[in-house]
Amino acid sequence: MFDLGNMMGKIKEAQKKMEEAKAELANIQVKGEAGAGMVIAIVNCQKQVVSIEINESLINPDDREMIQDLTVAAINKAMDQADEEARAHMKSKTEGMIPNIPGLDLDSLMK
Repeated sequence: MFDLGNMMGKIKEAQKKMEEAKAELANIQVKGEAGAGMVIAIVNCQKQVVSIEINESLINPDDREMIQDLTVAAINKAMDQADEEARAHMKSKTEGMIPNIPGLDLDSLMK
């Protein structure tokens, strides 16, 4: 027999675990590099830039456009890595909590 109360309890428990896992994403940091490591961007899995490192050899006013391009590339790589890490983290924290229900898209809850 289907126990609606039990199912609702599991959903609330899963929701709580998902919120906890989302909060933990701020503490997971990933790195994106561009220009063979000349520019490094560190972001967390909540897509917040934590730091930017620029190699001293790039700091020349004539190289301004290249520095900007490499910085954007490093941040974009770090953001892509953050997405992957966030998905893996959320999956590991919520695995087995909610049954696989066709049409239920848990990935959308992470955005």
